[in-house]
Amino acid sequence: MSRKPRKEHSMLLYETIMQLRDVDECFRFFQDICSPAELYAMEQRFEVAKLLHDGQVYTDIMEQTKASSATISRVNRVLNYGAGGLNDLFERQNDSAEPEED
Repeated sequence: MSRKPRKEHSMLLYETIMQLRDVDECFRFFQDICSPAELYAMEQRFEVAKLLHDGQVYTDIMEQTKASSATISRVNRVLNYGAGGLNDLFERQNDSAEPEED
């Protein structure tokens, strides 16, 4: 559960994101709303989170992503003590990647 209160204007952003129809539309939306530096930071943090979730170690993640140890540490803290959104997503991705049993 998030520790920050939900604000109506913030919820409108998230509701709008949920209406994006495909990856291309999502990409264009974020290109419009974020600066290149903001996009790079989010993309890098997401990649770090995925690698941490997959069990990679800091040194390998630093080499692969060029992220600082401080960024990796922060993302690790979010995975362990955050609102759980990233972990939920990664688990959903893992579930959809596993073949169904008969």
